[in-house]
Amino acid sequence: MNGICIKANPISILSDTIKVDQARIIKDLRFLIKSPIARSDEHVERLNVCANYISEEFKKLTDAVEEQKYLVNGKEYKNIICSFGPKEAERIIVGAHYDVCGEQPGADDNASGVAGLLEVARLLKNKSGNLKYRVDFVAYTLEEPPNFRTENMGSAVHAKMLHDNHIKVKAMICLEMIGFFSDNRKSQEYPIGLMKLFYPRKANFIAVVGKIGQGKTTKEIKKKMNGASVVKAISLNAPASLPGIDFSDHLNYWKYGYVAVMITDTSFYRNPNYHEKSDTLESLNVGKMAEVIKGVFASIVAMQ
Repeated sequence: MNGICIKANPISILSDTIKVDQARIIKDLRFLIKSPIARSDEHVERLNVCANYISEEFKKLTDAVEEQKYLVNGKEYKNIICSFGPKEAERIIVGAHYDVCGEQPGADDNASGVAGLLEVARLLKNKSGNLKYRVDFVAYTLEEPPNFRTENMGSAVHAKMLHDNHIKVKAMICLEMIGFFSDNRKSQEYPIGLMKLFYPRKANFIAVVGKIGQGKTTKEIKKKMNGASVVKAISLNAPASLPGIDFSDHLNYWKYGYVAVMITDTSFYRNPNYHEKSDTLESLNVGKMAEVIKGVFASIVAMQ
């Protein structure tokens, strides 16, 4: 699969008509991070509380909500899936993981992605009657270490299910840390120093990241995001050997040849709170998060 072409869309959409509810985003963020018990693999009860919250929010939008349960070392974990559009149609997958690494709040990593997932789903509800492709919103469990890069990842379970059932996927969009921004000089780092000559040094943009061979997809999504958001989007395609390129759930879809990209604030290349107790709600820029959500929504609509 070499990429997707985003054509002129019969579902019309103007950027200033996309109404993102920042108060609702903050409500979602607070719920996910408020507990002193971390939503990590060791605290299944807390993961289930968060999963149930996500499920109930999805159920406000559609009856097509399901749990994908599986066992790891005798413990049950679950993905939550919400679907819009024709049941048997080719799918667009939009995903974000709701677990954290260790004992920390995980506001940016990845409550921000989950809050974005929920809000994009709410926006899409109003377009659901005009969808050509089925859109599945998937909240994944167990993305973080010690399960990262193992078959225990919720996204690995989901991607394998799609492959084993010969389900066609037009594209997968992974929301991985979309809430940290800075206008300070030299606030943005890169895995290779040479990249500083070609990409911004201020951490005030959002990145659309894909692997080599999927450049058409990343560029088209970037273009649509830039048309719907005041937060600049950039695109990058590189080998998985470049550190950070495959550091999220999209990597499990690459395994089966699916087109998959990551929407990210670039994680530890800008956010000093990565996997720290300081990854709190107060560190996020919800206004810019809302702009990123507009861009993601516009991109999904444009694929129809």
